[in-house]
Amino acid sequence: MSAISESMNRRMTLGLLASRYGFDLDPTFATEVTITSIADDIDSVRPGSLFMPSAPVDEQQLRQAQALGAYGAVVPHALRGKTEDIQIPVIYAEPTAQQLGRLASEMAGSPSDSLAVFAVAGSDTQAVDQGVRDLADFLHMLGNPVGVISSGNSQSLERYLDLNYPLSILDVQRTMAVCAEDGAAAAILALSEETLKDDALQSVSVDVLGCDDNGLSEADIVKSVARFGCTVGKRTRIAVRTPESDMLASQAAAAYGQTNSSALSLSISMVLAAGVRKANIKSALRVSRDLN
Repeated sequence: MSAISESMNRRMTLGLLASRYGFDLDPTFATEVTITSIADDIDSVRPGSLFMPSAPVDEQQLRQAQALGAYGAVVPHALRGKTEDIQIPVIYAEPTAQQLGRLASEMAGSPSDSLAVFAVAGSDTQAVDQGVRDLADFLHMLGNPVGVISSGNSQSLERYLDLNYPLSILDVQRTMAVCAEDGAAAAILALSEETLKDDALQSVSVDVLGCDDNGLSEADIVKSVARFGCTVGKRTRIAVRTPESDMLASQAAAAYGQTNSSALSLSISMVLAAGVRKANIKSALRVSRDLN
């Protein structure tokens, strides 16, 4: 189930949507109809929704969406002439993942623009989940309220989120909007197929991309996560473990009586890449040691 509803702070008319993305609106006089959410399955439809199914759709589903209060529906051009019994406006289109990502982000208030976005990639799901947990703990130590999107445990600050995995484009935008509304300063994303569907991160700009595989080049790391559709631009920092981060992590692990410090090392490297001063990191590690 996916619906951008409770976390939306923007509205859009069907006319604006059709003209902006080159979609065909029928009837054309429905330009002023205003949608208040997007739903990609029947269970997500609420009054005011735009039903934008992620799977093949038929007339029966459209009638269901209409009965549930949808204000419009997006259907493929192949259904033109087969929707005469549908009383809500219909948009004929085959939206691309990029278009859906832009639309979902815009209606959710572009949440990735207001969050520091950390993405963790790795050699396997267990390594990714551990990296996400360690980074969340470390950012929390540094005084940052954090949202986490991971099949292992998604949460917005201290609130646990009940999500159905893997997440779609709409799921991700809605969840990030929830985190932003709750006051998170950063969001941490697990880049794994257990957490995300392909293209789920369309229109999500990543600030720091970390990977636990030091054998990969930066180009290889970017290529390895391309399937998720995240925006890795010129301002994105790529982080892997370094001798400096390994040293800091091993010192902290020794203080806790731990033997495995690799995940913490990656967290330290990612935080350094985000611009946090080494002195602040050392101070946070020292405080954590004293508390434990």
